[in-house]
Amino acid sequence: MTAVTDQDHTEHPEHSEQAEDAEHAEHSGNPPGRHSGNPSGRHSGNPSGRHSGKPSGSASEAGRPEEAGRPGRAEGDRSGADDASGRAGGASGGDSGRRTRDRSPGANANMSSGASAGDGDPWDDGLIARRAEENPGHAPYALTQTRPPAQQIITPLSYDPPLRSRLEALRELVGLSRTRLDNHTLADAGRVLDEAAARRRLSGQHTVVAIAGATGSGKSQLFNALAGVAISETGVRRPTTAAPIACSWSDGAAGLIERLGIPPRLRRRPLQPGPDEDEQLRGLVLIDLPDHDSAAVQHREQVDRVLRLVDAVIWVVDPEKYADAVLHERYLRPMAAHAEVMFVVLNQIDRLPGEAAEQVLDDLRRLLDEDGIALGEYGEPGATVMALSALTGDGVGELRDALGQFVAERAAPSRRIAADVDIAAARLWPVYAARRRVGLSEEAREEFSARLADAVGATAAGEAAERAWLRNANRACGTPWLRLWRWCQERREPATGRQVVRPQPDEEATARQRVEQAVRTVADRASAGLPAPWAQAVREAAARGAQGLPEALDELAVRAGLPPGRPPRPGWWPVAVLAQASMTVLQFVGGLWLLAQIIGVMSPNLGVPVLLMMIGIIGGPLIEWSCKMAARGPARRYGMEAERRLREAAAGCGRARVLDPVAAELLRYREVRERFGRVAGVGAGSGGR
Repeated sequence: MTAVTDQDHTEHPEHSEQAEDAEHAEHSGNPPGRHSGNPSGRHSGNPSGRHSGKPSGSASEAGRPEEAGRPGRAEGDRSGADDASGRAGGASGGDSGRRTRDRSPGANANMSSGASAGDGDPWDDGLIARRAEENPGHAPYALTQTRPPAQQIITPLSYDPPLRSRLEALRELVGLSRTRLDNHTLADAGRVLDEAAARRRLSGQHTVVAIAGATGSGKSQLFNALAGVAISETGVRRPTTAAPIACSWSDGAAGLIERLGIPPRLRRRPLQPGPDEDEQLRGLVLIDLPDHDSAAVQHREQVDRVLRLVDAVIWVVDPEKYADAVLHERYLRPMAAHAEVMFVVLNQIDRLPGEAAEQVLDDLRRLLDEDGIALGEYGEPGATVMALSALTGDGVGELRDALGQFVAERAAPSRRIAADVDIAAARLWPVYAARRRVGLSEEAREEFSARLADAVGATAAGEAAERAWLRNANRACGTPWLRLWRWCQERREPATGRQVVRPQPDEEATARQRVEQAVRTVADRASAGLPAPWAQAVREAAARGAQGLPEALDELAVRAGLPPGRPPRPGWWPVAVLAQASMTVLQFVGGLWLLAQIIGVMSPNLGVPVLLMMIGIIGGPLIEWSCKMAARGPARRYGMEAERRLREAAAGCGRARVLDPVAAELLRYREVRERFGRVAGVGAGSGGR
């Protein structure tokens, strides 16, 4: 039989003096509340109803035969080991007014061991205070000798490389995303990192398993059956379990239990008599939780809090509430990723006749499959589903064996953290996963640059440069008479016709609108397919760059426009000018020659002067036309060069102010997307699975 100790240094209210009197009355034949003629139900000279002025269940009473089977206190009580042993010696010499009766065969043999339990054992400083009458289904149990624990070195938990890589990626992901995502979105990921770091610092040789269930499912009864002794209170009163109770099968789990917020008075430890039984569940820390559907809000809050911290959970369901919507929608379905660290136990099968238990178990498996919980069948990883009866013990041994193998693997903490990372990644999926390929294509960049060039008037500036080059060529290579006529035409034109028309305000407004439209277009293309936070960041970066962009483009247009002075001249221009001058000289020579013949200065000979004049008159326009044809190519190149310079200037300004900030946001998104892929397990291991 298994005994149990706790760490309570205070009086348990459940073990009342009335229960003690009733027990004495049962052995002595006296009615309850009477003891050896003492109508007050107290021992003589002790108005408080305690033995020798000590609290009931103290260390000295633990050694008496009449109380060997009743829960009491170990020697670690605040009264001190020496005081307790002294009172125990006095009690063994004779205790008048007390009725003695052995409740177990080993009671007399354990009289001294109960009083001399190992000092300093953090688990052996008290006994459970529970009424024997409230647990009629459990056999009486006796105290077994406790061995002082040896000095134990707690080995911290060590995660495998894939899980460490995922946690590191999650930490980097949170750090890179803090300026783009709100704290509420990153809260779950931060909690997972905190819990993983906290769990890693604690024992890696222990596995914390919580038993959870609804009201009346029998989870406390199963808790007691696994421990082999009545630890958690059971009964028809609802709710029965008001606070989590911890039971550890080995030393070194104090830090884990403190992390769960379970006080020492609610910590228990069964003492296994055999080495085989002691090794079977070594490293197990079992937690009995309050009802998850309790009417008390604080009970449900405690369940939710502890479930986030334990390594595994045993869900206890009964034939009446195994399909409860609260259980499936609030707990099982959200915890589907934790299937490998989950046991689903159908309790109370003794109430089901015939094959009804198998039918209910099959229906339970169907519901779990609908919840998305993988079932550990046919050697596949998943939740363990079984049926048992904690009352009759049917199937409890199979659950104990499964727990023993589960604890021996020492993989539950890593699997739990890996599942938490999976859930955090699934919740972060909408803010990191793109609906399609994202980024700025070369086509989008070129279109943006073209829009800015149009807004700044690059095409018109090139055309103006081409016309200026042609005009300069015509002036240099044209006939004198044509230049004279053009000069007269310009003189006769009104003054307004020769003024440079400056851009009107409506034209400037149109150019500004073109710039804004170009920025909006490139921002929409860059943010297309991105998750909402990153799309918003891209649009904001583009909007910041658009501020002052029209003014900057205007300055560029002035600096990168036509250079001052005349356009450059090609090498053949002097030859053309000389030829045009020769044609003019021929015209003058022929004319003067004819004039001299007319006035009689020279002998008449019309052929030569007329020929010279015709050569000059025809040759001049012909040279001008040839120069104009030859100037089209250089003029076009000159205009294209001017347009190119303006386009490049506009593109550089737009790139520095808009495209580069947008590209930086896209690069940041690619970085976080890469880390999110590592967190989600893409290209990495499953992290402890």
